[in-house]
Amino acid sequence: MKRNFKTIIAVALIALTSVSAFAKPKFRTLDQIKKNGTIKIAVFSDKKPFGYVDEYGKYQGYDVYFGNRIAKDLGVKVKYVPVEAAARVEVLETGKVDLVLANFTVTPARAEKVDFALPYMKCALGVVSNEKDLITKPEDLNGKTLIVSKGTTAETFFTENYPQVNLLKFDQYSEAYNALLDGRGVGLSTDNTEVLAWAIENPGFSVGIESLGSLDTIAPAVTKGNTTLLNWINAEIEALGKESFFHADYEATLRAVYGPKSDADSLVVEGGKL
Repeated sequence: MKRNFKTIIAVALIALTSVSAFAKPKFRTLDQIKKNGTIKIAVFSDKKPFGYVDEYGKYQGYDVYFGNRIAKDLGVKVKYVPVEAAARVEVLETGKVDLVLANFTVTPARAEKVDFALPYMKCALGVVSNEKDLITKPEDLNGKTLIVSKGTTAETFFTENYPQVNLLKFDQYSEAYNALLDGRGVGLSTDNTEVLAWAIENPGFSVGIESLGSLDTIAPAVTKGNTTLLNWINAEIEALGKESFFHADYEATLRAVYGPKSDADSLVVEGGKL
């Protein structure tokens, strides 16, 4: 009798596992989003000038400017959801958001877990450090502490290519930058577009390494298999490219940070075409 009971339990567990394995991913289709009247978009809340919350509690930045246009063209309201770098895949897999617009660099490993749309930005890695002890090459970091955010391409790059560098990791970008200001590391690495902007606003710090690793692209991401939303986003990016929308986005959100002589083409991708 006990054996039969154990057998029943085993069979039940196998059945549950099978059902789980073939369970549909948690996402809302394009039609469901339109019917609901709101699209949920994950953005950073502390990564100025790309995604941040201003003094009035409103989301601002390059990604938010894009998100607002997406919602407008969809004919729905937008709900921004703050996300940490390491959680960008998770919030899609669990259905907490419909779309991620959070400086999400396209990598093969990430593309196995989410579906990326066409790119709208390009970047490489950069390293910002104190001008008194400026880091100008990766080898300068050997045996020293470099600050990174968890789940970023900077963390992966230095882990794989410079194992002698000690990484001090944080969940939030604001925590990482505060650690640099406090002298807890000799430098900080993340997208070069961001460290260049941060250094401009923080006297005494400079970007000694402006481009490190490969030139990557940044793109919106949806839950794996959400083809209706993915196709709409791709068509939207192509259409926006015809009106130079992302250059307008740059002028509205980044020009004041990077300065009048900055080159928008070094960052902007129009119509998904590099």
